[in-house]
Amino acid sequence: MNELAKRILFALVGAPLTIALIYFGSWVLATALGVIAALGAWELYRMTRNAGNEPLDTAGIVIAACVPLLVHATYLGIFRATVTVAVLICLALTAGVIWARGTARRPLASLALTVMGIIYPSLVTYMYPIRYHDYAVGATAGTVLLMFPIILTWSTDTGAYFVGRTLGRHKLIPSVSPAKTVEGAIGGVLVAVLAAWLYVMFLLKPMAQLTMLPVGLTVFAIVISVVGQTGDLVESLFKRDAGVKDSSALLPGHGGILDRFDSLLFVLPVAYVLLGYFLKAAPA
Repeated sequence: MNELAKRILFALVGAPLTIALIYFGSWVLATALGVIAALGAWELYRMTRNAGNEPLDTAGIVIAACVPLLVHATYLGIFRATVTVAVLICLALTAGVIWARGTARRPLASLALTVMGIIYPSLVTYMYPIRYHDYAVGATAGTVLLMFPIILTWSTDTGAYFVGRTLGRHKLIPSVSPAKTVEGAIGGVLVAVLAAWLYVMFLLKPMAQLTMLPVGLTVFAIVISVVGQTGDLVESLFKRDAGVKDSSALLPGHGGILDRFDSLLFVLPVAYVLLGYFLKAAPA
C-alpha cells in the first residue's frame, strides 16, 4: 500500500473518530487530548535525544498529559488552572535538574527542552475551549465550531499539496522543507478561503447559528492557512535539527502525532483568539 492510500485509509477512520470525540466532549475529549499531548511530548523528547540532549522525559510526558485534564477540571469548577500553577511547575522542574542532571549533563538545555516538550504538544488543548466557546450552544454547535479551523487546516494541506505538485516551480524554504513551493503555499491559502466560505454557508450557519462578516471570514481563513503552514515548517525544522524523517511511526501514512498535528498546534490557539473577534450569532 503506497503512502497516499495509507493516508486516505487513515482519514476514513480518523475523521469520524475525531468528530465523535469532539461531539462527546467533556472528559472524553479531555482524555483524548491528554493522550495526544503525552504522545507528542514523547515524540519530541525522542527527537531531542536523537540530537544528543537529555530532557526530563517522564516528568514532561506526565505533565503534558495532565494539561487537558486540568483545563477540563477548570471548566467544571473543580480546579483553577492559572499562570501561577504553570510557574510552580516550572520551578519544580528547575529544582529537579539539580539532582537529575547536575553540572555535567547540560542542565540548562535539559530544562529548556523539557518545558518546550510540555508546551508545544499541549497546544492541542485549545480544542477544549473552542469546543465550549460561549457562542456555541450545545454539542452540535460546539462540534461544528471546533471543526471549522480543523477543516481549514486540512483544506490548506490538500490545496498546497495538489497545487504544489501541479504548478510548483519556486521552492518556499528548501533548507527546511525541500518539497514545499511558493505556488503550493498560495494554493493552500486560496483553497482555505474557499473552504471557509462554503463551511460557514452550509455548516456553521445552519447547524451552529454562527457566522462571520465577509471581511472577518476572509481574514480568518487567510491567517489560519498561513499559521498552519508555518506550524508545518516549524516541525520540519525540528526534525531537521534532530536528523529524523518522521517524529515517529505511530500513524500509518502520516508518521507520528507531531507530523499529523504540527499545523493544528499553531492553528488552535490563533483560532481561539480570532474567533473571539470575528464570530457572531447568525441572524434569525
